Amino acid sequence: MPLDQIGQALASAYDALVAEGVPEHLAALVRQVKHSDLDSVSKCGRLALVVEDDPDVRGLAETLLEETELSVVGCDSAEEALSVLRESGGDVALVFADIRLAGQMDGIQLANAVATLWPKARLVVTSGVAPERCDEIPDRAVFIPKPWRPIDVLVEAGRAASEAPPAVA
Repeated sequence: MPLDQIGQALASAYDALVAEGVPEHLAALVRQVKHSDLDSVSKCGRLALVVEDDPDVRGLAETLLEETELSVVGCDSAEEALSVLRESGGDVALVFADIRLAGQMDGIQLANAVATLWPKARLVVTSGVAPERCDEIPDRAVFIPKPWRPIDVLVEAGRAASEAPPAVA
């Protein structure tokens, strides 16, 4: 049975239980399953990594990407992102990184590391200023200027989730 049908069945069961006046502790348990476990199970098991040192912008990008098939992990530095990649690099479908970051590495250095070490991840680099070192951004990376439009980010996430990863030479 597909996961969306399981979710619909649980939602219907919950509605029926509430209508019948079931004990609140049981209704609360069903609500927890309905709203947390199924949301994470329905994701495709692939990750979107948001690397942004501004918590508000990172939160906005994370919230936007949570509407896709990808699970989302936020990082405030390239070093933190590399730590996630070392543990889950094979699952990372999208790296969405600002050029200016907290820490020792910037987003261009991170993009080059990802392009070299995790070549199947889709790369999106963003910045509020034109990058001075455009020639250092990997060829296969997409640059989206800030303020980015949500549709542009969602299109890249959709590509990361559905298209075959680039061939590794």
